[in-house]
Amino acid sequence: MALSDQLKKWLRKSRKIVVLGVGNPLRGDDAVGVEIVRQLRGRTSKRVKLLECETVPENFTSKIRKLNPTHVLIVDVAEFSKKPGTAKLLSVAKISGLAVSSHNAPLSMLADYLKHTINPKMALLGVQPKQTELGTGMSEEVKKTSKETVKMLEKLLRNHSS
Repeated sequence: MALSDQLKKWLRKSRKIVVLGVGNPLRGDDAVGVEIVRQLRGRTSKRVKLLECETVPENFTSKIRKLNPTHVLIVDVAEFSKKPGTAKLLSVAKISGLAVSSHNAPLSMLADYLKHTINPKMALLGVQPKQTELGTGMSEEVKKTSKETVKMLEKLLRNHSS
């Protein structure tokens, strides 16, 4: 199933969506989650809240709880041994088994906390990185995926009503 179809299915019955852009903008491809959220600004419905969490998504738990979303989509790099730039929609159950970007606390901890406080439907939109060294730019493969993902999410989230 194509990624856009997976996301469309995942978004069914959503009333309020929070998209978390996670990653370190100074570490090459690790910036992809933050970059996607930045590019989506002003291009989604009012039912979609975009949060640039960078390396500290756990600092946004209070805001996420107040928003009380039905769906939380985390956008971040994820190491799943595919070609750089490959994007996958992953269940949060798989987060703990993945090497993901350089955050202070594991995403699995954030997901567990949100599950036990507001219980939204959660998923990780992971992008396979090529380079995450400090001071490097985003690779061409991940830049391309970033642009394609923004277009896809814009289409799915612009006129989002349910």
